[in-house]
Amino acid sequence: MISSNDFRTGTTIELDGQVWRVVEFLHVKPGKGSAFVRTKLKAVQSGSVVEKTFRAGETLAQAQLEKSTLQHTYMEAEEYVFMDMASYEETRLTAKQIGDGRKYLKEGMEVNVVSWNGSPLEVELPNSVVLEVTQTDPGVKGDTATGGTKPAIVETGAQVMVPLFITIGEKIKIDTRNDTYLGRES
Repeated sequence: MISSNDFRTGTTIELDGQVWRVVEFLHVKPGKGSAFVRTKLKAVQSGSVVEKTFRAGETLAQAQLEKSTLQHTYMEAEEYVFMDMASYEETRLTAKQIGDGRKYLKEGMEVNVVSWNGSPLEVELPNSVVLEVTQTDPGVKGDTATGGTKPAIVETGAQVMVPLFITIGEKIKIDTRNDTYLGRES
């Protein structure tokens, strides 16, 4: 159980048979009446967002999530297959369960799979990944690091804005949280 006074961004609670993640919260103490907590909650399974108000000190069930590190081994039809490298058990997830992160998912990559009551909810990618540029406009002599940017497509098919001096075949580091170029990798 968790008190509404202990809400923080990222806290997960069980409400109406679903898992909800606190996106925003605000403790309000009006001049008249009792205090309350105004929250914005996001459903982990569906992604829908609702605003909900709780009394200060109200207790709710905290969602018991389990994280396991799995390796993406291959794709079969429309399913992504992950393997637990300790027990060699396979877990199959759909593109919807993985979400937007699948554009950076590469075979052999280790990810955290978050489960609730034995069923996988979401996949947490590493904060940054190193991928090879497969398509971009050619770099021109004189392009500088502080100049503009151009689109580049990496080996997984994702498109990222990169500096003008990046060429095809280079490995670059990408922030998976906001789709930004972080630098070259050797």
